Amino acid sequence: MAKNTERRRLLADAGLRVLAREGSRGLTHRAIDEAAGVPVGTASNYFRSREALVSGLVERIGERLAPTPDDLERRSAATPSRALFADYIRDIVRRLTSEREVTLALFELRLESSRRPELAAVLGAWRRAGFEADVKFNTAAGLPGGRREIALFHYAIDGLLLDRLTDPLDPDSSADEVIDMLIAGLLPER
Repeated sequence: MAKNTERRRLLADAGLRVLAREGSRGLTHRAIDEAAGVPVGTASNYFRSREALVSGLVERIGERLAPTPDDLERRSAATPSRALFADYIRDIVRRLTSEREVTLALFELRLESSRRPELAAVLGAWRRAGFEADVKFNTAAGLPGGRREIALFHYAIDGLLLDRLTDPLDPDSSADEVIDMLIAGLLPER
């Protein structure tokens, strides 16, 4: 069977839906086949093992959550400022909350990685690469804050997203308000 990219994406997207809905215990090749509406055995043709499946899901998460080249170009052409950094953080939170299933699937994988070292290696490498890309973008764009501040924002965004995707502590506050408070508290004035 010829393996095409579109079918692989369809299966990975179905896997992300299953993972978000059922958790890692429900993530099986058969469940993905059912969710994708394809014949039994299709997912295992594309993802031969659980490790290959998880790697495929991590890759698809990256594709679906990545900023567009236009967004990156627009920000890199703008004058560096705290407001630009806040815009960047807002965009990250917007992408993660608008792709709710993908973000829930990512959290599921992160939890499972705490119990499975082989998954921790795959997911950890992907997360570190994303962190390094954020640091590189921030530096190249001349935005305020260095590695430490970027790490603090990752920690804060993770908490904000977990809060917003589950049972918010303060449902009346907007994500933008929280981001403004984070910027004020974590990013020094220049």
